[in-house]
Amino acid sequence: MTLQRLFAVAILVWAVFGPDFVHAASLPQAMASFGVQQPQVRKSAPDFALAGLNGKQVSLADLRGQLVLLHFWATWCVPCRHEMPLLHDLERQLAGTALRIICINVNRGDKQTVQSFMDEVSPNFRTLLDAQGNVRNRYEVRALPTSYLIAPDGRFIGRMIGERDWNSAASVRMLRQMLEYYQKNGEEP
Repeated sequence: MTLQRLFAVAILVWAVFGPDFVHAASLPQAMASFGVQQPQVRKSAPDFALAGLNGKQVSLADLRGQLVLLHFWATWCVPCRHEMPLLHDLERQLAGTALRIICINVNRGDKQTVQSFMDEVSPNFRTLLDAQGNVRNRYEVRALPTSYLIAPDGRFIGRMIGERDWNSAASVRMLRQMLEYYQKNGEEP
């Protein structure tokens, strides 16, 4: 296919389907380039209720209608320690949007270690405590860090295993595309 013909097809697609079609097609590509494993069948994320360091309970059901980045981590996990300030920065960059970042710490028992780490690295960033590992097991977390993207309808969008550069331009762009898509369409891309 010649370049002129390819350009004509692109203009035709744009004219018939509009910019939303092109934008929606680029979202799965942005997700794949950021290492998001997309499920073949989108299942509902298991609900949970956990207390944070401040004692306040948060449940997944309370976040319905918002895009959720659910991040499992531990203080003894070196990549996790690198990510926490990046996630805190990401939250600041996307403040005022419908994105909620929920970090779940899986340290076994020692709340003070988690508190000390958070005071040192990200004092204004919240984390929930899963000392018994119940939520971790329900989400089948086998390696840390592991993160899930959960759509406003409560179903899984994707999973990421391993360290990510959360405040990178690619991450922010992907999440902004998701937020825009769900705001306009309300269903999966």
